[in-house]
Amino acid sequence: MRLDNGKLIGVGVGPGDSELLTVKAVRILGSVPVICAPRSSEDKPSRALSIIKGVLADRDDYRLLEPVFPMTRDVDELERHWDEAAGLVINELSKGDDVAFVTLGDPSLYSTFSYLQSRVEDLGFKVEMVPGVTSFTSCAASASMTLVEGDEILVVLPRVDERFKEIISYADTCIIMKTPRHGGELENIIAEDPRAKKIISVQNCSMEDEKIQEGFIKDANYLSTTIVKFKNSRG
Repeated sequence: MRLDNGKLIGVGVGPGDSELLTVKAVRILGSVPVICAPRSSEDKPSRALSIIKGVLADRDDYRLLEPVFPMTRDVDELERHWDEAAGLVINELSKGDDVAFVTLGDPSLYSTFSYLQSRVEDLGFKVEMVPGVTSFTSCAASASMTLVEGDEILVVLPRVDERFKEIISYADTCIIMKTPRHGGELENIIAEDPRAKKIISVQNCSMEDEKIQEGFIKDANYLSTTIVKFKNSRG
């Protein structure tokens, strides 16, 4: 392996509004030779790439990789696509070029970047992460809502299952990611908790078609988050 291999950089690009890109993200994206922007399917553009298009507008000196990371629970299929993406990235790193992998939100939170990171690190390449604005903090900002204060406990849930039932009584605020995947089970668990509560749902946070409403959004799409803040939960 070359001593001057390139570095993989996971760049968080925030929830959707390009004005939420960090100064560091803009600097890196304005100079890195290779940008990797994953897509959910061959016929769909990359959401992360659409956020940074303004940063790239004056550039014609970068190469673009657009691997497909499908929305499926088939582990074998996912592993195949992650391996293919890693192969594309490693090919560029081996030339000595840095690669910026753009990901919605923050690369350390429920990001597809983690699957690529592990494969690249296992082969001895350097990896860096640039934090981005998370979707749920942006949702709270859009709703002018404080998530937690003092010694309150914040729980972030990617999936609603038996674990949620076990810990909900300890939470002062719950963030439920990708609300529509949980169906009626989520609403039932929340309703069973006897505490007074405020429920706010945000769809397409920070985008032009952002939607904020009290309670659950019935026609919610994939980019929907629900915030449940329990009142007087510590007496």
